[in-house]
Amino acid sequence: MSAAMLPFADLALSRRLERAEGHACAQYADARRHLFPQSGAEWMECAGAYAVFDGVDSPVTQTFGLGVFEEPKADDLDTIERFFRDRGAPIFHEVSPHAGVATLDLLCARDYRPSEISNVMYRSIESPDQPVPADISIRVIGSNESDLWSNISARGWAQEHPELQSFLLEVGRISSAREDTFCFLAEILGQPGAAGVLCLHDRVALFGGAATVPEFRRRGLQTALLQQRMRFAASHGCDLAMMVALPGSESQRNAERRGFNVAYTRTKWRLVTERRGK
Repeated sequence: MSAAMLPFADLALSRRLERAEGHACAQYADARRHLFPQSGAEWMECAGAYAVFDGVDSPVTQTFGLGVFEEPKADDLDTIERFFRDRGAPIFHEVSPHAGVATLDLLCARDYRPSEISNVMYRSIESPDQPVPADISIRVIGSNESDLWSNISARGWAQEHPELQSFLLEVGRISSAREDTFCFLAEILGQPGAAGVLCLHDRVALFGGAATVPEFRRRGLQTALLQQRMRFAASHGCDLAMMVALPGSESQRNAERRGFNVAYTRTKWRLVTERRGK
C-alpha cells in the first residue's frame, strides 16, 4: 500500500485505530490481573466502547472508542461511570472527533471537561528494503527473557525520570505478558541496547514506544527497531501502522520523519463533578 493508497481519515479508519488501541489496553488489564490478581484489573464493553480499569492511577484506566461504534446514551454513560466509580477510579474518555457532536454534547451536559489532547498517527505497512546493519540484531524475545527486556526498556525510559524505575519495570513485565503483543530486543555486537513493542489487531500494528539505554544511543538501534517491526507486521498480514503522540512533540516529529501522518486529533475528557444518585 503506497502513501497515495492510504485509507481516508474517516469514521471507518477511526474505528480500526481506536479498536486496535482499545484491544491492546484491554489485553494489558488482563495481563495485569494474571500477574497481580489482587489488582482487580478488568474491562468491559458498553455502547461499542471498551472501559478498562488497570488501577486507580493508571493511564490505561479510561474508555476507548466511545461514540465511534454507536452513539452513547445517558444510560450507557451511567453504566460506564458506575464501572469506574465502583473501583474508586476517576472517569476518563479518550474521544475521537469522529464520535460526533452528539457524543461531545452529552459529555459536556454531564460536566466533563477536556484534560488532554493527542494526535493519532498512521501510515501504510511496508517491508523496508534497507537491511539491518551488520553489527545490529533485532529479535522477538523468548518466554524466559521478560526480565531482560523489562530492564532494558526501563533503563531506556528512566534516564530522565529515575524515580519511575520500579514503575517502568512493572510496565515491562505486564507488556511482555500481554496477548497479541510482541516485545523486540535490539542488540549491538551482542549487547542488549534497546527495546520496543508491537501490538497487532485486525491488521493494524500499534507501535508502542521504543527506548534505548544511554550508552547505546545514536547507534542506529531505533531505526533498526522500527524497520524490523515493520517487517514483522507485514509478515503477519497488517496493512496499517499506528502511533499516538502529543501534538507538536518530539515523538510526533520523529513519527512524521518515518512516514506517519496525523489521522485525527483526540481529546481526553474527565468527569469533574459527581452525579448524585448514580
